[in-house]
Amino acid sequence: MAIWNPEYIVTQELAKRLIEEQFQELIPVKLSLLGEGFDNTVYLVNNMYVFRFPRRGIAIPLLQTEGEVLPFLAEQLPLAVPEPVYYGTETEQYPYPFLGYKLVKGHAIMQLSSKQRKKMVEPLALFLRTLHDVPVPDGVTFDERDRLHIEKRRPMLQDYIERIASLNLYDVTFLREYAINIPHCEHIARETLVHGDLHIRNMIVDTEGNLSGVIDWGDMHQGDRSVDLAAIYTLFEPEDRRVFFDIYGTVQYHERELARFRAIFTNAVLLLYGYDKSDEALVKLAQNSLYLALTNDV
Repeated sequence: MAIWNPEYIVTQELAKRLIEEQFQELIPVKLSLLGEGFDNTVYLVNNMYVFRFPRRGIAIPLLQTEGEVLPFLAEQLPLAVPEPVYYGTETEQYPYPFLGYKLVKGHAIMQLSSKQRKKMVEPLALFLRTLHDVPVPDGVTFDERDRLHIEKRRPMLQDYIERIASLNLYDVTFLREYAINIPHCEHIARETLVHGDLHIRNMIVDTEGNLSGVIDWGDMHQGDRSVDLAAIYTLFEPEDRRVFFDIYGTVQYHERELARFRAIFTNAVLLLYGYDKSDEALVKLAQNSLYLALTNDV
């Protein structure tokens, strides 16, 4: 089974019923499906709020972390983040808690020109520099998924690469070579507050392509900042990465290579996910992100 297959699906009718039963001030609830991720089904409610319903039990503690920490982070960060305002509880109809957030206005990144990407360099650098300087709040756990454990994840990456090859989704020549020769790294830090899943689907831009918000904080944890810096290798060409690091601050070679590894791993998964969901835009975006991540720094 694919890792994104749900254990529980919340239909539009069930979502409407759950919200109206627990938050009568929102009646009449008007909602539309915003999307389905690995862990949550997401609805836009009354054009003002976003409600996330876990699709898998693994998402429950992640959602609880968001509910506790995001109100604090919203006051600290230079870009918008989802602020929880409605805390739903499990019922006989639906056995999981759920959350409603203030809507982060804008849209997910699907197509960006080189000029628009360059416009994102400074705001993303300032955002991550600020986030990574925030003291880790109580209740935020260490990385329990070993996201940067290369020896553990190398076989997984190689399996994804062969699936990509069998589906003819990408020329995997350099991907195969990379997977064999991933630089070994023994030092993985554990002291930084990180978003944990900062990729193209979790960034919001306005109508002009300006970075305006960051969503989906369920993988937030205390760990290595390279997990977040992976986004730099999927968004920016080498010369723009150089500008990013000038603004963000000094990043060691081994951190950059960990970030590159995370970028390639994540986008291999996103490529397969986009194909499985017949999401042509995501497939193209993941293909481009892999190309950028495999491009060496200048």
